[in-house]
Amino acid sequence: MPEERLQKILAHAGVASRRKSEELIVEGRVTVNGKTVIELGSKADFEHDHIKVDGRLLRAPKRHSYFMLNKPKGCVTTASDPEGRETVMHLMRGVKERVYPVGRLDYHSEGLLLMTNDGELAHRITAPAHHVMKTYVVKVTGALTEEQEKGFREGIPMHGRKTAPAEIKRIKHGANPWYEVKIAEGRQNQIRVMFKHFGKLVEKLRRVRVAFLELDVPPGRYRALTSKEVERLRKLVKLEAS
Repeated sequence: MPEERLQKILAHAGVASRRKSEELIVEGRVTVNGKTVIELGSKADFEHDHIKVDGRLLRAPKRHSYFMLNKPKGCVTTASDPEGRETVMHLMRGVKERVYPVGRLDYHSEGLLLMTNDGELAHRITAPAHHVMKTYVVKVTGALTEEQEKGFREGIPMHGRKTAPAEIKRIKHGANPWYEVKIAEGRQNQIRVMFKHFGKLVEKLRRVRVAFLELDVPPGRYRALTSKEVERLRKLVKLEAS
């Protein structure tokens, strides 16, 4: 097997997402053949090198697993939390394989969260280049004007870079209306920041769909994806072979 970037190897082995794997490397928690590696450009050969994370030898997952979790509010989308709060990993009890979240939902948000140990699929689903649409229903403190909705669709400045085009439509009227929002990006707190840009605060936020997958499990519960769903997801992000 040719050498690959270390963070890609960690993701493929189901340790964490590529972004989180980069953090593990920088923190000095990864060794290759007994030597600590902290350079993000470092490469290794999964088949021939001894790669360890926190002293544990890395092995390829025996099989890839895919789950849909309905993340409740008051739960963090990480493997562990320094503040001791409940994480999505606590909700995956009963799953033998080590899986991790695809993307994230913040502490106060809820809804559909994919969990897997298929690092390449996870990377492609979250990469904006693959345009995997995520759908949310959002309750906010006041309606947007037509002009503001137009600005929301076109994108707003966020951390020095404009957000990608989005879709938005009001699905429930009232003093605190509900909107359906569709985005292909997944920047941290993006939808909350976008509404705040127009002077509105998000009261409730729930992800209800990722691509063609619709949320169909109760809060705090999960189910395995079917083989047809996995195959369709892989084709969507141009990963034909399983």
